[in-house]
Amino acid sequence: MRLGLVTYNVARDWDLATILRICKETGIDGVEFRTTHRHGVEPTLGAEARSEVRKQCADAGIRQISLGTVCEFHSPDPGEVRKQIEDCRSFVKLAQDIGARGVKVRPNGLPKDIPVERTLAQIGKALAECGKIGSDHGVEIWVEVHGGGTSLPANMRTIMDSCGHPNVGITWNSNATDVRDGSVAEAYRLLGRYIRCCHITDLWNAYPWRELFGLLKADRYDRYLLCEVGTPVPPEAGALFLKCYAGLWKELTR
Repeated sequence: MRLGLVTYNVARDWDLATILRICKETGIDGVEFRTTHRHGVEPTLGAEARSEVRKQCADAGIRQISLGTVCEFHSPDPGEVRKQIEDCRSFVKLAQDIGARGVKVRPNGLPKDIPVERTLAQIGKALAECGKIGSDHGVEIWVEVHGGGTSLPANMRTIMDSCGHPNVGITWNSNATDVRDGSVAEAYRLLGRYIRCCHITDLWNAYPWRELFGLLKADRYDRYLLCEVGTPVPPEAGALFLKCYAGLWKELTR
């Protein structure tokens, strides 16, 4: 397991050069670029700019783990779902160009007055299409365990069962809804086989971090755990914050 950073929210106000400098200084060697943040790594970039992003990351020794999108497929409007799939396609092409391994997407809730089972199946079907798009470009699709109702582990498992595409996995999101009687064992039993990335939040809260990290280690998880603390950190404090965070993470993963 390796520790990385998602720019949401710690580094949302850092430009690309600052992200790469601070990560290199603190030994963080992987980043998920969350869309709309100051880094500017977006589908609007032209070919030359994409090549420059790839070069800057390589020169700094930083891996572009993934692109954190807000593509979501739960809307009851078929036209909106189609638009979201096409948005995902544009991020997949960007990921391919800059050398990122995955594109993170999400559900963001359950529409009112629509049967839950119908929405979960719809999300799964859209994810399967995104998985095919990603496979054609050598990019994985990671669906975040996210949203009211959709973040429930049983509902996310239904989504994954409906999807059924081998190129689609999940981003474990360290939600309160994972925890039952102080344990994440049941949620992990449902979703562990699909984990391709993890977002980890405030390591000082009551979430059962040691248990989660132990389960991942037992499964020989060899990917990234990405720091996703919700509070922005000013660049001048970024290195100190990440060094402290990394120290706590190392203790919890011993």
